[in-house]
Amino acid sequence: MPRLALSPEFPAELSALAPPVRRDVVTSVRRFLQNVSGAPHPERVRGARDDRVATLRLADRYRGVVVRQRDVYWLLTVLSDADAWSYAQRYRFGVNRALGVVEVWDAAALERVEPAIRRAAGACTARLFADICDTDLASLGIDHRFLPLLRQIADELTLEALEPLLPPTQYAPLAALARGESVAGAWRELDLCRAVTPAAGDGEPTGSGGSAEPVEPVVDPDDLTTALLRSPDRAVFVDGPRELNHVLDAPEWCVFLHPPQHRLARGGPYDRPVLVTGGAGTGKTLIALHRAAHLARGGAGQVLLVTFSQGLISDLSAKLDLLIEDEVVRKRIEVGNVDRLAHRIVSDAEGRSPVLVGAAELTALWREAESDHGPAFLLREWEQVILAQNLRTLDEYLAVPRPGRAVELSAEQRADVWRAVGHVTGRLAERGKRTLLQLAAEAATLLGRSTGDLLEEAEPGREPYRHIVVDEAQDLHPTQWRLLRAAVPYAPDDLFIVGDPHQRIFDTRVALGSVGIDAIQRRLQVSYRLPQEILSWGVRLRGGGPADGLVAGVQELYGFRATRHGPRPMVRAYDSPEDELNGLVTHVSQWLEDGVRPEEVGVAARTAELVRDARAALRDSGVRVTTLHGMKGLEFRRAAVIGVADGIVPAPGSLTPAEEDPAARAHDLQRERGLLYVACTRAHELLYVSYSGRASPFLPT
Repeated sequence: MPRLALSPEFPAELSALAPPVRRDVVTSVRRFLQNVSGAPHPERVRGARDDRVATLRLADRYRGVVVRQRDVYWLLTVLSDADAWSYAQRYRFGVNRALGVVEVWDAAALERVEPAIRRAAGACTARLFADICDTDLASLGIDHRFLPLLRQIADELTLEALEPLLPPTQYAPLAALARGESVAGAWRELDLCRAVTPAAGDGEPTGSGGSAEPVEPVVDPDDLTTALLRSPDRAVFVDGPRELNHVLDAPEWCVFLHPPQHRLARGGPYDRPVLVTGGAGTGKTLIALHRAAHLARGGAGQVLLVTFSQGLISDLSAKLDLLIEDEVVRKRIEVGNVDRLAHRIVSDAEGRSPVLVGAAELTALWREAESDHGPAFLLREWEQVILAQNLRTLDEYLAVPRPGRAVELSAEQRADVWRAVGHVTGRLAERGKRTLLQLAAEAATLLGRSTGDLLEEAEPGREPYRHIVVDEAQDLHPTQWRLLRAAVPYAPDDLFIVGDPHQRIFDTRVALGSVGIDAIQRRLQVSYRLPQEILSWGVRLRGGGPADGLVAGVQELYGFRATRHGPRPMVRAYDSPEDELNGLVTHVSQWLEDGVRPEEVGVAARTAELVRDARAALRDSGVRVTTLHGMKGLEFRRAAVIGVADGIVPAPGSLTPAEEDPAARAHDLQRERGLLYVACTRAHELLYVSYSGRASPFLPT
C-alpha cells in the first residue's frame, strides 16, 4: 500500500478546478491511496532535475506531480498536463542537513539567473559572504550544490532577488549573515523554520520549562520520509479516505501551520504557563485554537478557551468545529470569556444570578460620594490601583505604589479616595449590585477555597478545568487574571496565553508575574497575514514605540516583518461625510465586482453613528460593518476603515483631561492608537482608509 502525503498547494489547486474535474481527481487519489484496480500509476518525467519526481494521471488532461521514495508519495500539486510536466521538470527537492526538513528548490530559475550573477560578480571584487567559511555555511544547512553560486553573490540586493527561488531554510540564515548577524544569530533565524523539537519529536521536554537545549537530529539527506514527518507545514500524511476528505475539505489553517506556530501549538508538556506574544497576523489565535485542540486530544480533562467578546466566542467555537472531527474531543473544550466564567461561579455559589450595575448608575454613585476628585478619576483609581492590586485596607492603599497614575496623592488625598470607594461599594452592596470586576474578584475568592481538589476524579472542584488557553490576553485586568489562575490547578500545561500589548484596546497593564503567573515567554515576529506594505504603514500608525503589559518591562515592534508584498494602503480624503460614504460604496462595489465575496470584506468606524450610516449605505452588499472594537480578533481579505478624522479618532469623550491626569491622557491616546491599529491590520490583501475634513493626527504622513 502506498503512503501518501499532501502538500498545502494540492488542496488549493484542487479547489480551483471545475467541479467535474475536481470530482475525478479526488476519485483517482482515493483509488491510488487504496491501491485498487484502476488506480493511477507513477510515470517518469524526462528532463526532471530530480529523478524521484513522477506524475499521476488524475483526470482527463490533468496530472498530479509527486516526489516518491520507495512506498512514500508526496503529492505536490495538480495541474493541466503541460503545466504538470513543466512543474515536474522545474523543481528539485532535498533535505536540509541542519534541521532535517524538506526543501523545494526552483532549480530551473536558478540555472537561468546564474550567468547574470556571475557577470555581475566579475564587475566587482567584493563578495557578500567572503568572510564566512564553508564549514560555517555547512553547519547552517547551506546546500553544497548551491555554494559555488553563493560565492558569486556580491550584495544584499542580489540575495534578495534570489529569495523566491530558495527554500526558506536556505534564505533565512543567509539573510541574517548578510545583515551582519553572527553564525549564532543566523542559527536563531534558521531555528524559526523548525516545526518540531527533536528532543521529544513533538515539543520541549517536561521539567525544563521549555528552555532545555534540544538534541539536534541525526539527518539522513536521503531519507525523504523522515524529512516529511519533520515538515508538517509542507506535508501531511493521510492514511485513508476519511483523513483525505478532511484535508481536502478543511480550510488550510486547520491542517497546515507555519513552523513557529506548529511548534508552539503542539509543544510540551510545559511545566509552567506559556506566554506567546506577537504582532498582527502572526497567528496567535490559530495557535490558541490548535493548542486547545491538542490539549483536548490528550484527554487529561476539560479545556477552557478564553477570548474577548461574545462575537469571538461564536467565531472560535465555529472554527473549533471545523478543526476537530471527533465529537468527544470537541466536547472537552469550552469557549467563553472571563465575565461569563465569573458570573457562573458566583451564581452557583449564591443560588441566583448576580445583578450588574449600569455605567450611569455607577457614575451617579461616584458623584454622591462627594470626593475632591471627579467620577472618572475615582473609577480609574479603584480599578487600576485598588482592584488591580487586590487592596483590602486603607493601610495597604497608603503603602502601595500607583503605577500608571501620574497625579501624586498625599496620604490625606488617598484617605479621601478610600472613603469614596467605601461609599460606592457600600451602596452597591445595599442594592445587591456589582461591577464585572467585582464579580471576577468574588469568583476568584470562591475558587480559592475549593481548587485544592480540582483534579480529584472522585470529587472534582468547583471549576474542573485541567487546561486554560487565553486569547487576546493584553486586555485582561489583574482581577480577571487572578480568577483564571484560580480556575486551573498548578500542573503541567495549566495556562497557555497569547496576546499583543500593541493591540490593547483597554487600559489594562499587568505583568503576569505580578498576579502569580510565572510564564515561559515566546515571541512571534513574522506576520503571515499582512503584506509588508500594510504592516509598515500600521507600525507607523501605531507609533512603533514600546508597549507595556503581560511581561515585565516593555516590548518593541522592532524586527516585526512580513513574508510577502502587496499594494499600499489607500488613504482617501473627502470634502464631506456624504462624499466619504459615496466613496466607500464605490470601492466596496468594485471589490465585489472583482470577485471578492461579501464575507471577505470588513468595514469599520469609530462611532455608532458612522457604523449606522455605513450599514445603510451598504445595506444590500452583505458585507460586515462594525465598530473599531468589533474588528478585534477578525480578519478579512479587504478592509475599509472610515471616519478617521480629527475629532472622531481619537474619540474626544474617551480622553482624560490633561489637567486631571496627564499620564492617564497619554495612556488614553495610546489606547486609541491601538484601537485604530487593530482595525487597520485586519486586511490580508487590501486596506482602504478614508476621512472627511481634517485627517486624524494618528494617520501616517
